Amino acid sequence: MSEARLRAERDGHIGWMVFDNPARRNAITGEMWRAIPPAMAGFDADPEVRCVVLRGAGDTAFAAGADISEFEKRRADAQAAGKHDNSIDVAQLALENSAKPVLAMIRGFCLGGGLEIALACDLRYCGASASFAIPAARLGIGYGVHGTNRLVASVGHAAAREIMLTGRRYKADEALALGLVNRVLPDDELEGFIRKLASDLAANAPLSMAASKSIINGLIEPGGDFSAGEALIERCMKSEDHVEGRRAFMEKRTPKFKGR
Repeated sequence: MSEARLRAERDGHIGWMVFDNPARRNAITGEMWRAIPPAMAGFDADPEVRCVVLRGAGDTAFAAGADISEFEKRRADAQAAGKHDNSIDVAQLALENSAKPVLAMIRGFCLGGGLEIALACDLRYCGASASFAIPAARLGIGYGVHGTNRLVASVGHAAAREIMLTGRRYKADEALALGLVNRVLPDDELEGFIRKLASDLAANAPLSMAASKSIINGLIEPGGDFSAGEALIERCMKSEDHVEGRRAFMEKRTPKFKGR
C-alpha cells in the first residue's frame, strides 16, 4: 500500500495538486491537509503558474472525505478536534485567498472533507459518474462555520439544509442542479476540458482575476454571530454520538445515535 500524500506538480502554466491516497479513495489525511497551504504558497510564489487544478489520483475518487481511520487520534477530544478542524480551515483559506484561479477536477467520490475542499475552489467541474455528499449527520460531526458558509454561498440555504440534514448522496446531474458544480462532462472528456479551460484562464489578466476573487470572497464572507452554533459544534465533538458515528463507520455498521 503506497503512503498517502499530497502531490504538487507543475505542467507549463498549470499547477496540479493531487490527493494521492487511492487505497482509501483519496481520503485526506491530517498530513495532506497540512500540506495544502505550503503547496499553494509555492504555486503563489511561482510567476509561471497562472492557474491551479485540484484532482484525485486515479479515476475512482476526487477525495472521499477526511480519513476517518485517523479520527480516534485526531478527534479524540475537543482540543484535538479543534486543532484538526483548524488545519482544514487553513487549507481552505490557502485556496480561497490565492490570487490565482483554483479549479476542482472531480471524478468519482467527492464526499465530506473532499467536497469541503472542492467548495474552496473557484470553479468545480465533474465527470458524469461523480457523486457528492456531506455525511456529517451520519457521523455525529459538527460541520464548521467556514465550510458551511461556503456551502450556503454556493447552493443557497434551502439546498444546504437538505445536504446537511439528510447526509444523502447526490449524483452529478443533481449536483449541477443544486449549484455544487459548474458543469458535468462525460468522464473521458473531463481532463481535456479542464486542461483547455486552465490554459484559457492562464491567458487572462492575472490582476483582473485576483481583483474579482478578492471582491467575490468579500461579498460572501459571513458577518453574523455564530457563537451558539460553535458551542453546538464543540458539544458534538464531546458527545457519545460522535464516538459512535466514527466507530460505526470503521466497523461498517449503522450507527445508533442517542442524542448525547
